Amino acid sequence: MTFPIPQIQIRQQRAQIGIDADLGQLDIKQPKATLEITTEPSKLEIHSEKGVLYIDSSKAWDALGLGSSLETMSRIYSKARDVALQGIAKIVENGNRLAAIQNGGNAIAEIAKEKGDEFFEFEFLGNASMDNVELHYEPGKLDIQFKEGKVNVNTHPNPPEINYIRGKLEIYMIQYPKVEIIPPQIDIKT
Repeated sequence: MTFPIPQIQIRQQRAQIGIDADLGQLDIKQPKATLEITTEPSKLEIHSEKGVLYIDSSKAWDALGLGSSLETMSRIYSKARDVALQGIAKIVENGNRLAAIQNGGNAIAEIAKEKGDEFFEFEFLGNASMDNVELHYEPGKLDIQFKEGKVNVNTHPNPPEINYIRGKLEIYMIQYPKVEIIPPQIDIKT
């Protein structure tokens, strides 16, 4: 006689976990860098002195007879001896003409006639010339100073602004685990 082997039934139910999750939000902002720009303008400084024009017209005035009295008198004094010698020579010449009776003619009348034309060169004026007025120009000094301008740029980077909002995370049990053991039916009657 065979006896059936009793069997135990085991039923198992697995656990189920429920997860409800929403993603978090990440907000990142990067502000622009702060720029500080300052400029220094360039400078131009010009200093100039007036030029000087020297005009020497003393020779021109001297040629017109309006020069310095001292120079005119000096010129007269230096030529007086020559003029005196010319006068003496003329007197000697006229005396010789009067003494030359052998030549004939009227020497007295001729000398009297020439008397009005007589002129001794007595030059007390300076020389007339185009170059009597001297011009001399001295330009003034010119000083130019230039200073370059500048551009100053200062940069300040701003840090990023980061905001994070956490999402929702819920973990819960949908089904709990269980193990069910069913014993075999035992026939007690036999």
